Amino acid sequence: MMLARDEDILKAAEDWRKQGRAVALATVIETWGSAPRPVGANLVIDGEGNFLGSVSGGCVEGAVVTEAMDVIESGKAKTLEFGVADETAWKVGLSCGGTIRVYVEKVD
Repeated sequence: MMLARDEDILKAAEDWRKQGRAVALATVIETWGSAPRPVGANLVIDGEGNFLGSVSGGCVEGAVVTEAMDVIESGKAKTLEFGVADETAWKVGLSCGGTIRVYVEKVD
């Protein structure tokens, strides 16, 4: 995983679109308790699963990339939630005990 400054991530999204790639942007929109990344953290994903940035790390990041590819395909934005109260907490949850909400949208 490669971490980058927010402006680098947004620039990458713009550059990837100019190159003709399909792109989605994931943004942390809410946190509760302990969370690895703050509100406003971004992850840019292309249609082939390449990504830059971070919204959480570990299994959560992989799940966000997978969902982003669905968003690219459908064009419909999604809000995702991950945390210890989630029924999938042991599979795709936050080991730090918090909850995050991530908004994923296609970049046109």
